[in-house]
Amino acid sequence: MEKIKVSAVSYLNSKPFIYGLQHSEVLNTIDLQLDIPSDCAQKLIDGKVDLGLIPVAVIPKLKEHHIITDYCIGAEGKVASVMLYSNVPLNQIETVLLDYQSRTSVTLVRVLAKKFWKINPEWINAAADFENNIKDTTAAVIIGDRTFGLENKYTYIYDLAEEWQKFAQLPFVFACWVANKQLPDTFISQFNKALQFGLDNRNILIGELEASKKYNTDISFYLHTSIRYNYDEAKKKALALFLKYCQEL
Repeated sequence: MEKIKVSAVSYLNSKPFIYGLQHSEVLNTIDLQLDIPSDCAQKLIDGKVDLGLIPVAVIPKLKEHHIITDYCIGAEGKVASVMLYSNVPLNQIETVLLDYQSRTSVTLVRVLAKKFWKINPEWINAAADFENNIKDTTAAVIIGDRTFGLENKYTYIYDLAEEWQKFAQLPFVFACWVANKQLPDTFISQFNKALQFGLDNRNILIGELEASKKYNTDISFYLHTSIRYNYDEAKKKALALFLKYCQEL
């Protein structure tokens, strides 16, 4: 049987999923590839993979899509790793640099700017090392593990998941497991069980990650509290609202 090609985000927030997949029999049935979110999305759009943990903003770009699991990368309030950094308050920001690794977060910031903050800055798609250009009235969206340790570097910090919660009174979904074709029910069941195994064994994973000293953050708090993994009814409602707003940009 041909293996199902799977692209997963390689950030800290997806480590429980990766752990579950790598410690289950489903690993024998998949070709697992680790990517940044924007590449994960493009692979699924181009048909280079069958299933991806993709930024939800690209779902409308798929000719066919199936959200196949009960799990996502979500947040209820602060997420702590999807941030807008600035040295001036929102109403003084003139330019926003958009993280090249992101698809959902750079769309979310535009939704918030239009619907909630009521500002209209210039949007610039950034390249590598853009973090060094945050100065004066230029702000930037930075996502993922690169946000760890930046808490005190800039004067103004806006957590985009928290801002969405204030605006919509709903949690937020950054990424879902999406297939670009119908997958067998038996595979979907096995895949879900593998993801659940990873979440159930977070403490073992956290111990391993803390020992590596790779991450400059409270890993336990981040994986247990900041990231909310269940794709529940509130998150489904939030995703539908966000995709509606995306169409209005």
